[in-house]
Amino acid sequence: MIKLTLPFPPSINGYWRAYSGRQIISAKGREYRADVIKQMFYEHMPRYECEIEVHITLYPPDRRKRDIDNYIKAVFDAMTHAKVWVDDSQVSKMTVERGAVCKPGYVSLTVQPFANRLDNTTI
Repeated sequence: MIKLTLPFPPSINGYWRAYSGRQIISAKGREYRADVIKQMFYEHMPRYECEIEVHITLYPPDRRKRDIDNYIKAVFDAMTHAKVWVDDSQVSKMTVERGAVCKPGYVSLTVQPFANRLDNTTI
């Protein structure tokens, strides 16, 4: 299991930009990804190649209304590029919650192998 504290990500609304008829990651998105990659390099994180579960707590920088699901893509994309896992399709379970307002905002993230709690019986 790994526990991380990451910078607060850009919203999906600001993560993508249209450029010459195609979608690209915005400057804010690229900067966020680079910050996470740099942090993972210094922390020497293991690389997960199995199914994983992720718990995310978002601590926003201010009291503005936010849809918490709009921040997951930037976090998952950055973790993939930082090689913490092979691809975010490995995430079999995810929980997301909002934490208290805390300037400048951050994300608390726990990643661990997925423990499927169901047996093979048919429901």
